[in-house]
Amino acid sequence: MPINSAGILMYRRSGDGVEVLLVHPGGPFWQTRDQGAWSLPKGEYDDREDAETAARREFKEELGAEAVGPLRSLGQVRQRAGKIVQGYAIEGDLDASAVRSNDVAIEWPPRSGRTVHFPEVDRAAWFALPLAREKILASQRPFLDRLETMWKTASRQPGQKTSP
Repeated sequence: MPINSAGILMYRRSGDGVEVLLVHPGGPFWQTRDQGAWSLPKGEYDDREDAETAARREFKEELGAEAVGPLRSLGQVRQRAGKIVQGYAIEGDLDASAVRSNDVAIEWPPRSGRTVHFPEVDRAAWFALPLAREKILASQRPFLDRLETMWKTASRQPGQKTSP
């Protein structure tokens, strides 16, 4: 049975259209990786929790801030290892330099018997969509495409706000 995960892609208006907030995973494995390593803040959930609640919980754990406001579904993607991620979009503006992530513990190096603690997210940053497509995990790029489609559709409707 696949593992379920849920996350929130925060976006904001910019002079060039829209920017998205992505997070970089902490820890020794990701330390030197950049292109294709970033993600929306997300995490696993089980049958006792719904995806939207899990997405809000993970956002707070990984960024230290609440995701306040209505969420718009971005659908699901399947990551390379089989994990299914449910994505949501929310408009907001968070100070990426003020991120306070929860800590996680892993055995490092693998099979060493030594436990190391580190922030689950070591940094967050705002990216315009073209650069975000380079930074984000390849399996999560459809979330950016879906957000862009929502953004463009909403901005073409007369009398509507320009946010999806």
